[in-house]
Amino acid sequence: MEFSVNIETVYSNHDYIRGMVEVKRIGFHAIEIGVWWDKNLQEIFVASQRLQLRITGVVTQFISLTDPSKRQEYVEGLRQTIEIAKMLRCKTIISQVGQEIAGVPRREQHQSIVAGLKACVPFLEEAGMMLVIEPLNTIVDHPGYYLDSSKEGFQIVEQVASPYIKVLYDIYHMQIMEGNIISTIVNNIDHIGSFHIAGVPGRHEPYTGELYYINILKAIQETGFKGYVGLEYFPLLNPKLSLTKFFNWIKAEGLI
Repeated sequence: MEFSVNIETVYSNHDYIRGMVEVKRIGFHAIEIGVWWDKNLQEIFVASQRLQLRITGVVTQFISLTDPSKRQEYVEGLRQTIEIAKMLRCKTIISQVGQEIAGVPRREQHQSIVAGLKACVPFLEEAGMMLVIEPLNTIVDHPGYYLDSSKEGFQIVEQVASPYIKVLYDIYHMQIMEGNIISTIVNNIDHIGSFHIAGVPGRHEPYTGELYYINILKAIQETGFKGYVGLEYFPLLNPKLSLTKFFNWIKAEGLI
């Protein structure tokens, strides 16, 4: 099983490059950048090459897909992100879909998302990259966000009908919104391009909280999933100690 560490969250308020060095020393081989437009990308890329760390995800710009008037702006933002991803040798782009628009039927917003993603497919296909849309929780972290259901996320992917568009299944967010994690994953694995994990509640270490991630990760492994499980959490411990404890935990279970 392949794991990727989100430097932006795990090492928030710490030196970015130092975080990359620690991630490699602990035993991980991949990182996720997330937001790219506020970072020294050349420095990060050089460090990733020196450390032999793969970059597994960058976020495209936060432009609404629920609003048809923003569609061309979204597509242009994605095209810019594709060029950044090429430079970083990254194959996965993460996207939010935007806030729910008050007074507009959800059916129309759903259709706008599908149409916007279909407009992106030729550019993703040409680049050989995958775009993953992310359902989020609207109870704790993202009030007003449109896509708070994995079921609707999978429906969108089915309607776009392209191998270049899938769902980023964030287990933290979906535990808050709907639960039934393992069954949902197993029944929809073909529509999932990547995962994020964190403890619930609190979005801290995955070995804290109400979810027993060992069983969840083993269920993912048994599906034959070949993508990345991203560690996107805010540690209670020092990041190095936190990641080391997680690494030893999953290694003891044969997951790495």
